[in-house]
Amino acid sequence: MRAPYWRDEHSTLYLGDAREVLTEMPDRSVDCLVTSPPSYGPRDFCPEYDREPTPDDYVENLRATFAEARRVLANDGTCWLHLGDIYAANSDGYARGDTYNQRQPAIRPRTRLTVPPKNLLGMPWRVAFALQQDGWILRNAIIWHKPNAMPQSLLDRLSTRYELIFLLVKQRFYWFDLDAIREQYTGDRPLSRRARRGGMKANAISTPWPPVGKYSEAGSAGTHHGTAIRPTGHAHDTAHPNGRNPGDVWNISTRPYRGAHFAPFPIDLPLRAIAAGCRPGGIVLDPFSGAATTALAARQLGRQFIGIELNADYCKLAVARIREASAAAGGIQ
Repeated sequence: MRAPYWRDEHSTLYLGDAREVLTEMPDRSVDCLVTSPPSYGPRDFCPEYDREPTPDDYVENLRATFAEARRVLANDGTCWLHLGDIYAANSDGYARGDTYNQRQPAIRPRTRLTVPPKNLLGMPWRVAFALQQDGWILRNAIIWHKPNAMPQSLLDRLSTRYELIFLLVKQRFYWFDLDAIREQYTGDRPLSRRARRGGMKANAISTPWPPVGKYSEAGSAGTHHGTAIRPTGHAHDTAHPNGRNPGDVWNISTRPYRGAHFAPFPIDLPLRAIAAGCRPGGIVLDPFSGAATTALAARQLGRQFIGIELNADYCKLAVARIREASAAAGGIQ
């Protein structure tokens, strides 16, 4: 294994190509993957990454990279993959809109797209289906709804206010702690009053909500991780005493960041993914670590972190952010 670019007691950063570094890592050596690879298309913010000439080339590149990531991931680990989408443009094959990045060049390399201009390419789903064919199990397509999304000057389509996060796993049974991310019920009604009784119609459900004894330790979480999510043949009632399932639509606002890195996602995303998908004290891997937002989330939740980044400037930025977070927590490195 190559020497790390930087390391402290919580985090390890490697400078290099994600696929190359992953090939040097041992089998099943991390517990959770949380990452956001560069999207298909212009990457003036990160010129080190190849600009694949076609969507198929981009998908194949990510498929091969995640084949190595799958080997490195523990058998009961989880992978949380955030990807942005893109539209086909009139002449160059891709475009992200006037509000995307004003520093993009006016003329970009021509691609070999086979769809008419203005098509939404569906890149996240293309990648997800390729990973599915490669052996991954696709468990969720999570909608990241951005209440404060950047306004877009569009007249012939609706503004884009969401992105996708895929939850992928290697096998049917895996580590998943739903209780760690449950949401508290709103309103002033106690749990005992959240019942399916008192309906006026003849076919109204009249059973208690939740059923008596439904959420004992043996019947719910049990003594083994993942028990609560195993297929039981029975529907899971929503009125859990610890709160409700947050669902697959996450309303999380973007957060401004004045650093040099291009569009880091808000820390709320990796915080939720790691809390649910990484065992306590486990290791989180981000093969495209960028400004190390995932590292900050892992540190906050008491998990170890391994990051891989191809851009040396972003590695420097990541080290500065980690050190700042460590200093704020009382452990200057």
